Amino acid sequence: EVQVVESGGGLVQAGGSLRLSCAASGFTVDDYVIGWFRQAPGKEREGVSCISNIGGSTHDADFVKGRFTIYSDSAKNTVYLRINRLKPEDTAVYYCAVEAISSDRCDLNGNEYDYWGQGTQVTVSS
Repeated sequence: EVQVVESGGGLVQAGGSLRLSCAASGFTVDDYVIGWFRQAPGKEREGVSCISNIGGSTHDADFVKGRFTIYSDSAKNTVYLRINRLKPEDTAVYYCAVEAISSDRCDLNGNEYDYWGQGTQVTVSS
């Protein structure tokens, strides 16, 4: 069974950093496209970053602006999202999702993703 479990969220002061983890089971991160999404209170879910399984190409939302880095560790079967210079507007539940295709590219259309984790809360205080 394909599953992903997020961890690494927490309460952080503005300007700080976090590394979110997406641990995969039932598949390897070398098999499928992985994406990170977030949903803030009262707002729609939005795509953050994704990584393809072929070639490891990435795609980021415009608001990322170099503060977020997505990367994959095959040995740990985990995809990470590093967030630097956190802002209060980054406060959200962050979700990891799996698009069950093998591809050399990815996009942030959540409707194309097949499996979702339960999310991890990130709260940034000002």
